[in-house]
Amino acid sequence: MGILEKIAEIEKEISRTQKNKATEYHLGLLKAKLAKYRAQLLEPSKSAGAKGEGFDVMKSGDARVALIGFPSVGKSTFLSLMTSTESEAASYEFTTLTCIPGVIEYKGANIQLLDLPGIIEGAAQGKGRGRQVIAVARTADVVIMMLDATKGDVQRVLLEKELESVGIRLNRIKPNIYFKPKKGGGLSFNSTVPLTQCSEKLVQLILHEYKIFNAEVLFREDCTPDEFIDVIVGNRVYMPCLYVYNKVDQISIEEVDRLAHRPHSVVISCGMKLNLDYLLETLWEYLALICIYTKKRGERPDFNDAIIMRRGASVEHVCHRIHRTLASQFKYALVWGTSTKYSPQRVGLTHIMEHEDVIQIVKK
Repeated sequence: MGILEKIAEIEKEISRTQKNKATEYHLGLLKAKLAKYRAQLLEPSKSAGAKGEGFDVMKSGDARVALIGFPSVGKSTFLSLMTSTESEAASYEFTTLTCIPGVIEYKGANIQLLDLPGIIEGAAQGKGRGRQVIAVARTADVVIMMLDATKGDVQRVLLEKELESVGIRLNRIKPNIYFKPKKGGGLSFNSTVPLTQCSEKLVQLILHEYKIFNAEVLFREDCTPDEFIDVIVGNRVYMPCLYVYNKVDQISIEEVDRLAHRPHSVVISCGMKLNLDYLLETLWEYLALICIYTKKRGERPDFNDAIIMRRGASVEHVCHRIHRTLASQFKYALVWGTSTKYSPQRVGLTHIMEHEDVIQIVKK
């Protein structure tokens, strides 16, 4: 029996098993086995590497956004509208057969946008070019899931399932579980909160499935067996996702309103160029980028050339971005902007910068 057949068998058994107190250990074990087989499925075969089947693109710019979706939902049209790159768009499916990169220039930042070939159902098992598409999507900072507004919620459910099965967790926070395998001493299990979904016995059974018999486990929140399996496997990617519903000019205003009010969703029309500005604004928020301007002593700030950083960046990060030796010569910095109590404020390396702050660095 091949891995695909084993996965199908376990999925059938999970759907057949009624969820109750008596079956929770059995379900936990099945989920652990399922995660193990899926991990084996995703490991690239030795022959694939030799043929050069992948189409990863070198990372460039200040952030990377992956554009995924089913064929013919408007990904190539969107890329052509947002960037200066022309991606072939046509009314037939699978117009795009490789990864096409483009650059969105917004608020002084260069955001790399990757138009990936259309995903089909079963992509996680390697159908179409699904595995390569998903591998590239894992390297992005944000995923834009392009959906056809005329198709309802079918596409969204199928794509979420495909990404979930390959370890991409959308709009979710990493489970707060401390896990460390040891060489001996058995299982040390503790929790700082009451657990309703996992027990010590279930944790032990799941660990045994992975041939782990000695470990330290500390639950800092009430997590599910699935989340605990994610922590053991350790290669899960947690990333923000924007659900973009295209072709809203072809549906009723009530349906547009319903889709627009869903969490993490934006409605657009590439054909009529509707709501693209709002999409860019939302994307900027999801990427958590900020602009920082520099100033020389006795001169006005340079507002034409911003330094693009991630939210939460400190003065030290800014120094490293300007020049790698600057932090070692740093004496103090003067900062104007919303991150200070008064302007200018004299700050040290640990000061956290905010959007559109101005900084003047003084060396020793």
